[in-house]
Amino acid sequence: MSSPLRHGWTTGACATAATKAAYTALLTGDFPDPVTITLPRDRRPAFALARESLGDGVASASVVKDAGDDPDVTHGALITSTVRPGGPGSGVTFVAGPGVGTVTKPGLPLDVGEPAINPVPRRLMREHVAEVAASHGGSGDVVVEISVDGGEELARHTWNPRLGILGGLSILGTTGVVVPYSCSAWIDSIRRGVDVARAAGHTHVAGCTGSTSERVAAELYGLPDDALLDMGDFAGALLKYLRRHPVPRLTVAGGIGKLSKLADGHLDLHSGRSQVNPDLLARLVLDAGGGSALAEEVREANTALHALRLCQEAGLPLGDLVAEGACATAAEVLREAPVEVDIVVIDRAGVIVGRAGGRS
Repeated sequence: MSSPLRHGWTTGACATAATKAAYTALLTGDFPDPVTITLPRDRRPAFALARESLGDGVASASVVKDAGDDPDVTHGALITSTVRPGGPGSGVTFVAGPGVGTVTKPGLPLDVGEPAINPVPRRLMREHVAEVAASHGGSGDVVVEISVDGGEELARHTWNPRLGILGGLSILGTTGVVVPYSCSAWIDSIRRGVDVARAAGHTHVAGCTGSTSERVAAELYGLPDDALLDMGDFAGALLKYLRRHPVPRLTVAGGIGKLSKLADGHLDLHSGRSQVNPDLLARLVLDAGGGSALAEEVREANTALHALRLCQEAGLPLGDLVAEGACATAAEVLREAPVEVDIVVIDRAGVIVGRAGGRS
């Protein structure tokens, strides 16, 4: 029997722990190690300090992020908080140190020019600064600089550059806990991508399952980077968010395998959570007049791409049929939202093999 997957801690939780330790040392001369913080839902994790430094009017503490068993790009990153006194009555002021990004585009929950430290981590750090101040006679007026070793390079593997967060990573988290394979960070990035596209005034966005479909959509419609949404397998997350925050036109682009799942009504296209339905593909063939022999070949095909090749040889546009089905599913999720949808189906080489809906 396999062991349960291990939870981890967000960058926001790590930054909060480092901030509490650094401010405590600034006031008392001693670093609490491990340092315990309070997170939502009454969690009280303790964090070991990887580094600590105390100087004249400045203290810094570092925590190594443990993402548990989640495949997180920031797992193992060293997150440092450097705390200095602030002006009287200033409260907590946040600064982006090396490896933490700065917001350069509207549409995010932070103003342009602000450090990319999200609202919940900011609140957690403020609460812990206030707690330390109350315990040790501090004012609570501090400048908190958060940095991440190698954060600028790590950020290249995230959505940050496209979202207009430049210079490093975002400090994220809502509960402080990383749930393995919850994919919440990816879904949050999809939502922030829609927000940025709307704020930029884009009237056409493309939700793409991967880099090849993204390139095809960009070339086909001349879309800028911040109108391209890397939805991966999370078609449902994108469609549901657009239902509440509409953009006039949506293109969904992807391979025939994933989009045949969307045509079958699946909103999570991951291979571990949905499968290509050969009966659906065979039914599409029959409904299009392909004949029972071809339908049976399609039903027995190894993959959706194999089924596509069989239909191409027979002159039947399976890609278009899959696109029509995917378009119907998307429209059903969007309900009455003012979003016009079109679907672009590609093969592995990036050749368009099917289209439906919207405008060409």
